[in-house]
Amino acid sequence: MNRREFLLAAASAAAVLPALSFSGKLFATPANAPRFLLVFLRGGYDCNNLLVPHGSDFYYASRPTLAIARPDPGNPDSAIALDANWGLNPVLRDSIYPLWQRKQIAFVPFAGTDDLSRSHFETQDNIESGEPTANRGGFRSGFLARLAGALPGTPPIAFTKSLPLSFQGATTDIPNISLKGDTKSHFDARQSAILSQMYQGTSLAAATADGLALPNTVSQDLRDEMVHARRGAPSAKGFASETQRIATLMRDRYRLGFIDIGGWDTHVNQGSVTGGLANNLRNLGDGLAAYADALGDEWNNTVVVVISEFGRTFRENGDKGTDHGHGTVHWVLGGKVNGGRIAGEQIVVNQQNLLQDRDYPVLNNYRDVLGGVLGRVWGLSGSQLQSVFPASKPKDLQLV
Repeated sequence: MNRREFLLAAASAAAVLPALSFSGKLFATPANAPRFLLVFLRGGYDCNNLLVPHGSDFYYASRPTLAIARPDPGNPDSAIALDANWGLNPVLRDSIYPLWQRKQIAFVPFAGTDDLSRSHFETQDNIESGEPTANRGGFRSGFLARLAGALPGTPPIAFTKSLPLSFQGATTDIPNISLKGDTKSHFDARQSAILSQMYQGTSLAAATADGLALPNTVSQDLRDEMVHARRGAPSAKGFASETQRIATLMRDRYRLGFIDIGGWDTHVNQGSVTGGLANNLRNLGDGLAAYADALGDEWNNTVVVVISEFGRTFRENGDKGTDHGHGTVHWVLGGKVNGGRIAGEQIVVNQQNLLQDRDYPVLNNYRDVLGGVLGRVWGLSGSQLQSVFPASKPKDLQLV
């Protein structure tokens, strides 16, 4: 890599992949080491129209316009039967359902936190801190940062514009980078320092310093050259495009990752198999399938968990949407995941079992479920899990 190539790579966060892919040769970690990616759906997604309780008459009475039809081989818009009680939104037929058939994904309903505020910000912070609600010491320490501290030699990264709370409070600096494909984006001072340290003592140290000394904006000439270099390939739009680049970094360099996706707050005109929620689910499913494909054989060493701060109200509202709820559905997927099943504690979906006559109750606390998953992935001891999730009761659902 010469100076000009490095300047082009460092000119934008979206174009950093050439540099980081090359650095994989310098900073390689064992190929078969476990990988973990947390996908956070910000906004509280409607899990009831992802994992459809088609065995519940109450579901259909509660959602006159939003309910997804019971499984019917003659109706492509009906739920895909997973078992006698649960079905999958048909927009995921070509992405997530094949993973289910290969037993590489499991769903955990009635999952979430004990935070009943139904506030996006408070509950997101609660989850990212990983501390018990009643005894939380503040929002200066995230559970992924504590996990990284318990796993030396497991490089962490956040695929976000700024460092999320879940990675804050670490004893070492954790890199974050947005892969939105914005050629105007650039490294901030903290990211520049991390990149400089990565290349310190290598033959690229001088080029790195030179490139990071450029002005914060990219010149029009460089932007034009970067566009031409794509040779007509589409720009990096959509989650599927992002996850393919994330897979490159997680395969070659990093082992512990975080990404968040917004747009899940569906108060109005939510839709069922069409509309905003369906589009988001399709995009998410395509991205996760692309991630699995891009990892190749390393998909067998990977676990992905998808969570959200809370679910939605079980009944639809007057605006053909749903409001802030409580219990939700977690996804756990990976090449060696013990999938093809609905895991965790469950109850019958009816009015009597709703929390406060409006929401799914939480029967599977996220700290306990994640503690069980992470313990299996890395063989963590009880004391290590307590450092990640204080006062938790890790629940091993045999998901990995």
